[in-house]
Amino acid sequence: MGVIELMCGLAVLCALAMSGAWLIQRRTGNAGWVDAVWSLTTAAAGACAALLPLGPATPRQSLVATLIAAWGLRLALHIARRSASGVEDVRYAALRRDWGAGFQRRMFWFLQIQALAAFLLALGVLLAARNPAPLGLSDGLGALLLAIAVLGEALADRQLAAFKARPDSHGKVCDAGLWAWSRHPNYFFEWLVWCACPCFAVSAAWPWGWAALLAPAMMYWLLVHVSGIPPLEAAMLRSRGPAYRAYQQRVAAFFPRPPHSNR
Repeated sequence: MGVIELMCGLAVLCALAMSGAWLIQRRTGNAGWVDAVWSLTTAAAGACAALLPLGPATPRQSLVATLIAAWGLRLALHIARRSASGVEDVRYAALRRDWGAGFQRRMFWFLQIQALAAFLLALGVLLAARNPAPLGLSDGLGALLLAIAVLGEALADRQLAAFKARPDSHGKVCDAGLWAWSRHPNYFFEWLVWCACPCFAVSAAWPWGWAALLAPAMMYWLLVHVSGIPPLEAAMLRSRGPAYRAYQQRVAAFFPRPPHSNR
């Protein structure tokens, strides 16, 4: 089986997985589950792409597949625990309200777009894993960057969960820890995960490696301009009002930096 057939098979599996996510959210009434399925789908597609038998196996393939699998499993478990609480992600709750009677139909096609995104990210992983150059310093940098990203995202998620568990958190905005440096530190570290791809991919022996830069570029666009920050901030402004506006003035949206004073 050639590379085109194998990649077409991965694309079909991504589409089927996100169709399954659509059925899960329809049955449970909680669309937050689709993010858990997407994380697993993207990780599985990426690991499979890294390990595709397109030539002699290399240590880089195993390394990249292991790292991307670890990322996806941690994120999927975190989102699954959150979804199991029964509280729907505010982004999907807003879509459910805005789309009204057409929610399920539009949600299905929205999830197919997510399937396409998962497939494109898997291509980035493929480019990273198939670099024929020997393992070197850039691979170590990529592994370190991905490890920092996964740990940073886990820390941001834990800090937010701890804030929400406080009895006095209702109506307030989490601005402690990493959330004092970025309004969306979990999204920042999610983007950083995909910045590791070019570290593995780019070398003089692999001209296609430069195409791996598309993975972090696409993830940045999705998180900052499409399905991440815009709908979430709109929902937070509706629920937190002036408190969130003050937070926006004080704290950077994406790239971490020391917070400004409100004065």
